Amino acid sequence: MPAILVYWGETIENNPLHIEEDAPEFWRKARSKFHETEQPRQHGEGHAFGFVHRRLMSDHVVPIVPIALNTYFPPNQPRPSRCYDLGKAIRAAVCASEHSTRVGILASGGLSHFTVDEELDRGLLDACKRNDGEALSSIPVEKLNSGSSEIRNWITVGGATSHLKVEWQEYIPCYRSAAGTGCGMGFSIWR
Repeated sequence: MPAILVYWGETIENNPLHIEEDAPEFWRKARSKFHETEQPRQHGEGHAFGFVHRRLMSDHVVPIVPIALNTYFPPNQPRPSRCYDLGKAIRAAVCASEHSTRVGILASGGLSHFTVDEELDRGLLDACKRNDGEALSSIPVEKLNSGSSEIRNWITVGGATSHLKVEWQEYIPCYRSAAGTGCGMGFSIWR
């Protein structure tokens, strides 16, 4: 599992484990107009991208460049500072593009889980609001275990959007039990 994977290709298969058999074709393939390579069929795109294609883009799929972070599998998960720097590099690449195309950056991933850590979640969201790269880059790596590792996606977007203002943000700690199990759900829009 690479620490960071940038995919390009004409098409990419949705993960077949998350698609109903009678799903329309546009749910099965996301079209991209960049280069001519293909990801091996047995891998396909993961559920984070598949959700965006099926639920957010519906039947109007726009060209994308999927960037996947190895948030979960040791030993090469990127450190928070590397995630933030990756976000800054994504922004620099977009700004350097010769195309006058409108670009959106979307990250998918929960905040703390499987045990909710409201202090961690609220601290991250507050750092995003303040465009505080130092705070985002220095989140303790030991806090990014298990499902909470998806916070690396938030850190990356924080780097890519450090020149923007958080227009809207919502946080919902979703507890499943009195023991604190669940998932912190965060939503933000930068403009």
